[in-house]
Amino acid sequence: MSKTTYRGMNVTVMGLGLHGGGLESARYLARHGAQVTVTDLRDERILAPSLEKLREEETGIRYVLGRHEPEDFERADMVIKNPGVRSDSPFLRRCRRIETDISLFLMKNPAELFAVTGSKGKSGTSSAIHRALREARERGLLPGAAYLGGNITVSPLSFLDALAAEDDVTLELSSWQLGDLRFHAGGAALLKPRYAVLTAIMPDHQDRYENMEAYVADKRVIYRGQDAGDVTIAGDDRWGRSFLAESKGRPVMYSEKSLPEGVTGGWLTGGGAGMARLPDSGEIVELVPAKLLVPGTHQKRNLLAAGLALLDKGLPPDFIRESLGSFPGIEHRLEYFLEAGGVRFYNDSAATIPEAAVAAIEAFDPPPLLVAGGADKNLDFIPLARAAGKLKLLALLAGTGTEKLRNLLDAAGIHYRGPFDSPEPAVRAALDAAVPGDVVILSPGCASFGMFLNEFDRGNCWKETVRRMV
Repeated sequence: MSKTTYRGMNVTVMGLGLHGGGLESARYLARHGAQVTVTDLRDERILAPSLEKLREEETGIRYVLGRHEPEDFERADMVIKNPGVRSDSPFLRRCRRIETDISLFLMKNPAELFAVTGSKGKSGTSSAIHRALREARERGLLPGAAYLGGNITVSPLSFLDALAAEDDVTLELSSWQLGDLRFHAGGAALLKPRYAVLTAIMPDHQDRYENMEAYVADKRVIYRGQDAGDVTIAGDDRWGRSFLAESKGRPVMYSEKSLPEGVTGGWLTGGGAGMARLPDSGEIVELVPAKLLVPGTHQKRNLLAAGLALLDKGLPPDFIRESLGSFPGIEHRLEYFLEAGGVRFYNDSAATIPEAAVAAIEAFDPPPLLVAGGADKNLDFIPLARAAGKLKLLALLAGTGTEKLRNLLDAAGIHYRGPFDSPEPAVRAALDAAVPGDVVILSPGCASFGMFLNEFDRGNCWKETVRRMV
């Protein structure tokens, strides 16, 4: 259990946000004796959900909203940076010490750590690992407790004080969160997970990174602190092979094709099951059943990566297969939420890159009726434009990314509806075209800013609109 005290320290939390990191940082530090100032460029109206939660418990916090004041950074003993704040912010240059909720957590975490990153699939993979670890404890297979946090909108500071050595923490980490750790003061690697799991790497956040290599460099931080007693799990592709070759952790590979003897890992069979070879006996066991609750080959790859980590943890293969086979998925990731008139509706709002929307299209046979579009992150929309030719209907939400996609669709002669300035006309277009047996899915392939607060707000608006209009 953490005994940390920050008594007497002046701390500025830069970026309260709506996803929990800033809120939990302020709450944690105030509870441990710090004098806390919360500052955010957004105003009280936008931040109302986080402010309401924070003010219910902590009344001594000072708020500076709608602006930043230089003296709040110059006078602070420590500044807690939100991952959405760029590292080159002029306000951060005024700081003596910069931390994040993740770095505060890692400095005091006593538990064994499963760390997960990737471009897409990290939330589902993290959730599947955590669910299995929790179920294992319910069956008496493991001691202690299981916790889940990080980029999945649960700050690990919310449970740090409760942790013990026999516990397991599954931590989802974005490239921004890893990048903040990359240049942590002192140069030492704070992050040393027992298991580092990397899902598929695809172009993302190219509006924030100079190129793909810079983006992937932040992903590599996940295994930088590992040694031979730890495990790195990555895919059988260009980036995954480079991770496994570079990491000092023991390499474990997952693949869509059978792995040769001598290569530790797992693979998908032609029938869709996920298999693994036990390192000691050489026996081949099934970790992921061929039929899952969430469709798509990408889901099987992610669950296979999760299963390999759980297998190395020492959990029985039969238990792993049962747990992963009953995994229901998570909100906003190919989330089935309604059937009406024989039409099934899905919410895949977390598909914020074109390749993720393509994966959603390929998860269904026949292809779904798709609602896509939104804001651009300086990404290439050619893959989505090619896949759109298979669709019965493509309805577009307005945005800068949508305009790039429209140019490609127009050049290829692919018909679409929209772009629309709200979800209602997109839902109406889908309802007019759908017949019993069809699937309608929001899988934008774009970021959400502009029309929505964030991707979760977009997904919730989509579900509310569909339920209201059907």
